[in-house]
Amino acid sequence: MADDPNSPRRAPRRDAQARREALIVAAASCFAARGYGVPLEVIADEAGVGRGTLYRNFRDREALALAIFSREVDRMEAALDPAAPLAGSIATMVRSGAPAASLFTRIAAELKLDDANIAAFRALGVRLEGVVAPAVKQAQARGEIAATVTPHAVVLAMRMAGGLLLPFMTEAEVSEQLNAALALLFEGLQPR
Repeated sequence: MADDPNSPRRAPRRDAQARREALIVAAASCFAARGYGVPLEVIADEAGVGRGTLYRNFRDREALALAIFSREVDRMEAALDPAAPLAGSIATMVRSGAPAASLFTRIAAELKLDDANIAAFRALGVRLEGVVAPAVKQAQARGEIAATVTPHAVVLAMRMAGGLLLPFMTEAEVSEQLNAALALLFEGLQPR
C-alpha cells in the first residue's frame, strides 16, 4: 500500500513539489517582468502560496534564482542528444535557453551572493559542463571538434552565442546570427 502513488501519504509530498515548482515559475515571471527586487510577497501571491511556504522552500531570493537556473539545466539535460551534431545541439540549447539567459543577464547585477550562494552558482556551471560533456566527447569522436576542446569551452561558446540574440529579432535574424556565430566558433574548434 505504501508504494501506491495514489495513497494519502504520497499526496502531501506531491503537493509540496507542486508548490515549489509554482514558486520557481512565479519567481522567473516576476523577476523578468518587475526586476530582481520584486517583493517576495508578490512572488508568493503569484504562485498562490503564502510567504511561509516560500520561506520553507527558499531561504532568500538568491536561492529562488538558483532554483530557476537549476531547472533550466535540468531542461537542457533532458533535451540534449549527445549523438546529434554538436553545432545543432548548441543552436537548439541557445534558442531554447534564451529566456533564461536573458533573465540571468537582467538580474546578475543585482545578485547579492554570500559564499554559499557563490559556491552553488559555480556548482551549477560545473553541472552544465557535465551535461554537455557526453556531447563533446561524441563530437570529438566524429571529428567535429578538436580533442582539446573541453566542456567548459563549449559552455562558453553557448554563452557567447546566446549573447547575440536580442528579444526584438525575427526568427530569420536569430537563425542568421546563430549560424554565423557557430560557423566562426566551429572553425576555431575543429581539429587542425
